[in-house]
Amino acid sequence: MAALRVILTVLFIIVCLAIVVLVLMQEGKSSGLGALSGAAESYWGKNKARTMQGMLVKLTKIFCVLFMVLAIVLNMNIF
Repeated sequence: MAALRVILTVLFIIVCLAIVVLVLMQEGKSSGLGALSGAAESYWGKNKARTMQGMLVKLTKIFCVLFMVLAIVLNMNIF
């Protein structure tokens, strides 16, 4: 059981580092001056889920859920 706890702890650290990297890779939410001229409603603005930014948001959500699950499992004193 001690080996399983070590494996989960290492996985938890990797997930923590991945979340930090994913958050730092994302762009800011501010529209900037482009929103004044309507540039935010371009083709890329409408299909944001298919872009690299959309993929980063999805991966961040997945890793955050994994983070929470691992934190709960590691906090249980069954190991």
